Amino acid sequence: DEKQALVDEVVTLLADAGALYVSDYRGLTVAEMTELRGKLRASGATVRVLKNTLARIAAERAGCQAMLPLFSGPTAVTFCGEDLVAPAKALAEFARAHAELQVRGGLLQGGVVDAAAVRALATLPPREVLVGRVVGTIAAPLSGLLTVLQGTVSGLARALQQIADQKAAAA
Repeated sequence: DEKQALVDEVVTLLADAGALYVSDYRGLTVAEMTELRGKLRASGATVRVLKNTLARIAAERAGCQAMLPLFSGPTAVTFCGEDLVAPAKALAEFARAHAELQVRGGLLQGGVVDAAAVRALATLPPREVLVGRVVGTIAAPLSGLLTVLQGTVSGLARALQQIADQKAAAA
């Protein structure tokens, strides 16, 4: 009954998670795992240490058969909240300090990704920077157009002023 309840809970977590990352935590001490949990909790994620058999059963029930190869050896699964990048950054940062932690891959918006993709995700700049870049990219052509239009209008105004000055001088 306990195992069935755990499988049901993991199926729910798999279905609700926008992203999750699977890691091998072999060699980490309890204190290091506690530190990792704290860093991931601060980034809006939770970590669950799962037995591979139960994780495989839950993945099959959730329709995530492509994840089955990730469940071998000691398995820690990081379930992400709303922010998908912050937990990847926290895992990568922790893995740099503790070589024992090996990220195997994960599930990102329904697709299975490998460890390299998780590392690439961890190198993305923060969301605010990305939004700023997009706004800047959109605004650049508009500001160029505005400059051209202002130049045309100001040129027309100068030409009209010169004509008015010439007529005033002739009169």
